[in-house]
Amino acid sequence: MLKNKVFLLFAVLLAACGKLPAIGLTSPTSGAAASPTAAESAQAVESVSPASVESNSLTYRIVDTDQIACYDNNQLVACAGLGAAFAGQDGNYEGAMPAYRDNGDGSVSDLTTGLMWTKSADLNGDGAITASDKLNLANAMSGAESSTAAGYDDWRLPTIKELYSLILFDGTDVSACPNGSCSATPFIDTLYFDFAYGDTAAGERVIDSQFATSTKYVSTTMNGDETMFGVNFADGRIKGYGLSMRGSDKTFFVLYVRGGSNYGQNAFVNNGDSTISDNATGLVWSQADSGSGMNWESALAYCEGSSAAGFDDWRLPNAKELQSIVDYSRSPATSNSAAIDPIFSATSITNEGGQVDYPFYWSSTTHADSSGSGSFAAYVSFGKALGYMNNWVDVHGAGAQRSDPKTGSASEYPQGHGPQGDAVRVENYVRCVRGGEAVYVLGNTTVSNRPSMTISDAGGTNLSGGQPATGGTSGAGGTPPQQAIDACVGLTQGAACTINTPNGILSGTCGTPPNSTQLACMPAGGPPSP
Repeated sequence: MLKNKVFLLFAVLLAACGKLPAIGLTSPTSGAAASPTAAESAQAVESVSPASVESNSLTYRIVDTDQIACYDNNQLVACAGLGAAFAGQDGNYEGAMPAYRDNGDGSVSDLTTGLMWTKSADLNGDGAITASDKLNLANAMSGAESSTAAGYDDWRLPTIKELYSLILFDGTDVSACPNGSCSATPFIDTLYFDFAYGDTAAGERVIDSQFATSTKYVSTTMNGDETMFGVNFADGRIKGYGLSMRGSDKTFFVLYVRGGSNYGQNAFVNNGDSTISDNATGLVWSQADSGSGMNWESALAYCEGSSAAGFDDWRLPNAKELQSIVDYSRSPATSNSAAIDPIFSATSITNEGGQVDYPFYWSSTTHADSSGSGSFAAYVSFGKALGYMNNWVDVHGAGAQRSDPKTGSASEYPQGHGPQGDAVRVENYVRCVRGGEAVYVLGNTTVSNRPSMTISDAGGTNLSGGQPATGGTSGAGGTPPQQAIDACVGLTQGAACTINTPNGILSGTCGTPPNSTQLACMPAGGPPSP
């Protein structure tokens, strides 16, 4: 019997020699450039798709992450061949590629999903996207209902699954943006959608580019806050955001959507062989998870080597495939279950706070940052997304998408990582997938074909993601500067550390600054320049 993966690789080589249609779409050079139709894109993919998916029958097409590069545990590398270390990651598989059309009327059509979007978060119409364009959730909902953008009156605020369809993981996270300025690629296609980082002139952080959805967390975060799931296209994550902050309504950028009313709705079928098909996406999932945690490289190998149910074309899902099976109507606190349909089984764990909970699950997608580092990979939390805020609390919500170090030990992070002390587990669980529109490709080391943006922190505000644990700005008695935090990743209290600054390298030791719970490099010569 010819092995499925060998067949796929052979098919890709034939395509490269002109024997089969080429796979994928070429990025346009301008927003007005014509794109292939969804049917044309689907036809090219179908020719070598292992599941023979009829893409025009799918009501929930998963748009590829656009991550064509590959990484080891730390950095960009050439994509590995079958059976090699780090094979089977996101850059090795290509699915239904992003394809948009600028309609020239303030709207953008997604030719892969069938959804139509407003082009810009510039609600004031002044040609600039600033803090004044942000809305609280109530106004975002009513604004969608009253909108007549592009001559349509059926706009709505997107669900979390609709909005997440726009995320692209050839973006780079600005959380590690050093010294207040850098270049980064947003996690949304700026060839078609207008985008801005946080408005530092208005006192925001560069990271403050959170977009609202209509999906509320069925539980609460931060010990009781009513919470909405949103997507941050500046740092490439899903987070549950409390709807109020310091006594005022929290505000968000908004994009409205129309069409595709069934998008994001799963159609699960139990195949009776320990696999679950989703007829909405064309994906086939393992019914059970790995039953134990493992690091990222091991997770890739676990799925690539699986022969479950007699199939040998299993893979570790990319971030968007994995997020597609989150059930946002469930949570540990409200349904006593993981945030997944009960047709699946999910291993229970004891979390950092000593509670019965459910795991983080690895994706095959590297979460790259603006410095070029690829030492973190994206995961989706199907249980509480804990953070250490003087104690362990659910800070992001079940269904959040975050990132973890690919290797190391959770013991190195006794109070988590980042401004909200995100729980770090390193050895996350695995649920394998097969089928859909994914095709195995050798890949390359091109990070992105999309333009980067130059970021300048004119306001001197905190660049790091999440809300500061104690308020205040970076280096001013609140959250330590991100470069100081990063310098102590993997180190322990009292360990020697160094920070690169515009004035040279500062040496110091890892410690916990006043009014902070985050381990950070504390130079003998004073804090680094923000």
